[in-house]
Amino acid sequence: MSDTRMDRMRGRFQAALSPVELVLEDDSAMHAGHAGAASGGAHYNVRIVSLQFEGLKLVTRHRLVYDSVHDMMHSEIHALAITALAPSEV
Repeated sequence: MSDTRMDRMRGRFQAALSPVELVLEDDSAMHAGHAGAASGGAHYNVRIVSLQFEGLKLVTRHRLVYDSVHDMMHSEIHALAITALAPSEV
């Protein structure tokens, strides 16, 4: 199930943000026993480099990332650590 979930997440990030770089990692194993893990929600790290982030504040960048997977949050995704950069920052 995790692979399918990650594929859907990647697809949504691609569709919403057209990233030039996208790295998505499942860190759920590091959180075994955590309350969120018990509910079926997984822990992820994502690094996204997108032209859409140019000139935007960090909170706005994170909102764009969260918005692309909003319906997955708290059910399929318990935690999402985000690194959101513009190409000029890489």
